[in-house]
Amino acid sequence: HFSVLPDPRIDRTKKHLLIDMLFIAICTIICGGETYTDMEEFGKAKEDWLRRYLELPFGIPSHDTFRRVFSLLSPEAFSNCFISWTQAIHKATKGEVIALDGKTIRHSFDTLTGQGALHLVSAWATEAGIALGQVKVDSKSNEITAIPKLLDLLDIKGSIVTMDAMGC
Repeated sequence: HFSVLPDPRIDRTKKHLLIDMLFIAICTIICGGETYTDMEEFGKAKEDWLRRYLELPFGIPSHDTFRRVFSLLSPEAFSNCFISWTQAIHKATKGEVIALDGKTIRHSFDTLTGQGALHLVSAWATEAGIALGQVKVDSKSNEITAIPKLLDLLDIKGSIVTMDAMGC
């Protein structure tokens, strides 16, 4: 699902495979990591295990490499790949509860560049315990405009959808 994600790097700067970096990043986050340093540390701690699934031609990328590459990725393209992956893993069943909620992502702001915090609306399949998708809330808007965009991306017909007062 992530093989179609465009790699924004110049060919001569592609020391690490994008799919390897994505795999390490997703595993890090699943295991509770939050930062690029966490990704590097997770990779180094689990390198033997990771090599069973990944090529890692130049070993584990540094935290700076993770930061540079992820800052170049298209958020929309990544989101589409993520949604495709989660829908392949889990097909929402009739009657399953899908919880919609908005959250501000911790440490997503950058005071140096004036970038505000990232606010997302997510769809969570409560029984399966998996995020089905998420959409960024426009900086000049709120969750109300992002919820219909998220629902349009998902195949949840027959499911029970819950949300807080903001969504209602």
